[in-house]
Amino acid sequence: MKKHGFTLIEMLIATLLVGLAIASLLVANSSFTKANAAATDLSTAEFLIEQVRERSISVNYDNLYGLEHFDNVTFSPPISVDGESLNDFAAFSEQITVENVSKSNFEQVVAYDSSFIRVTVKVFLNSKQISSASWLRADIDN
Repeated sequence: MKKHGFTLIEMLIATLLVGLAIASLLVANSSFTKANAAATDLSTAEFLIEQVRERSISVNYDNLYGLEHFDNVTFSPPISVDGESLNDFAAFSEQITVENVSKSNFEQVVAYDSSFIRVTVKVFLNSKQISSASWLRADIDN
């Protein structure tokens, strides 16, 4: 007489495989959650950089220097295009520097006034830098 069904060893192996699959899914879910959180923080940082970029475009070239505007300023919480504090992003801060750069070499910082400046923004989340960007602004009147 032939018996039909699974042996105890086959049942143990099947249970082990199902358990490994469930454990793998839990680990993957945790990794996906961490990656999603990091992507959200980076996306927020890029949004904040874009706010500063738009504000730097709207400010007169000659006014980009000075504590009340941009040079060597840290905003915590960050600011919007309109210069309003973005209190919903209180964990973030922005550090902004403005430097004169050479007309022939945009990497070279010069002490004299030139027709080109480089604006650099660094975004921090709880004092840890998560993004930065630089762009040039030209004085079209000179």
